[in-house]
Amino acid sequence: MSEVMKRVLGRSGIGVSALGMGCWAIGGPWNFLGTPAGWSSVDDAESLRAIQHALELGVNFFDTAANYGAGYSERLLAKAFKGKREQVVISTKFGYEVNEAAKEVYHYDAGEEDSDVASRLRDSLEDSLKRLDTDYIDVYLLHVGGLKVEHALNTREVLEEMVKEGKIRTYGWSTDRADAVKAFASDAPHCSIVQQQMSVLDGSMDLLQLCEELNLGSMIRGPLGMGLLTGKFSPTTTFAQDDVRRHNTWHPAFQNGKPSQDWLNKLADMREVLTSGGRTLAQGALAWLWARSPMTVPIPGFKTVAQVEENCKAMQFGPLSETHMREIEAIIGRQNG
Repeated sequence: MSEVMKRVLGRSGIGVSALGMGCWAIGGPWNFLGTPAGWSSVDDAESLRAIQHALELGVNFFDTAANYGAGYSERLLAKAFKGKREQVVISTKFGYEVNEAAKEVYHYDAGEEDSDVASRLRDSLEDSLKRLDTDYIDVYLLHVGGLKVEHALNTREVLEEMVKEGKIRTYGWSTDRADAVKAFASDAPHCSIVQQQMSVLDGSMDLLQLCEELNLGSMIRGPLGMGLLTGKFSPTTTFAQDDVRRHNTWHPAFQNGKPSQDWLNKLADMREVLTSGGRTLAQGALAWLWARSPMTVPIPGFKTVAQVEENCKAMQFGPLSETHMREIEAIIGRQNG
């Protein structure tokens, strides 16, 4: 196997494969505030084979959350990494009430303020440590993207203490708000990561620029547009009742439970460039992110060995060329400078 692409998670200095594995889908069905938030049914045996294959192909970075499967994704990773913990870098997230038995996730507070996150932080960490069957977490992320900055700041002192105690190695925030990240990462020596939504067709360039300015690693969620950028969907594609894409209200790739025609049109326009050099569409979409910034580490989701293999092969092709980046900018009018 050729040398695997590597990146560093910002000022944490933690080295990882340039591609991570997003472990939301393998958590199986669960509900967030009563609405399906999983990716329909899963095959645990296939999930475990897929994780093992990712390791064989050089991937050492895996992102999960207490929410995913209402704790089930974390438990599945514990099985996969038994006896291999030192070989992997694990990211997980906190900020919500998780009911494993009911497969339900809620806000801590009755409303959506989640002002109680800081006081629940240590319990959340211990719960994740138990589910992951580990005594430390490499990357610990605040999962409440819309949390008020003052409430987020209340978690920082606790997070810094956790680093000193060896419970976590670094921390950050999963949010798309550049102003919030700037406040949260300032005067925080061990805050070094942002998880942001981004793909060739969406995302905050201001936040990515801030990551470059502050030396923050940019973990990219939704790098394949929740699957739309693989080219496998049509305007008539439908999803199961327990598939989050059927209920999506926040991601522009899907509207009213179906793929966005605007995104499908733009993908068709970019197809030739993204598939240059023998890449698949998915591999081209990942290559765009690597070319866009040295801070980016995309974490596409997966449910099968075949998906892992296709995504990992993107590292063999590497980033898109400057010429191809300019061609995409011309096609979709997106600034890449």
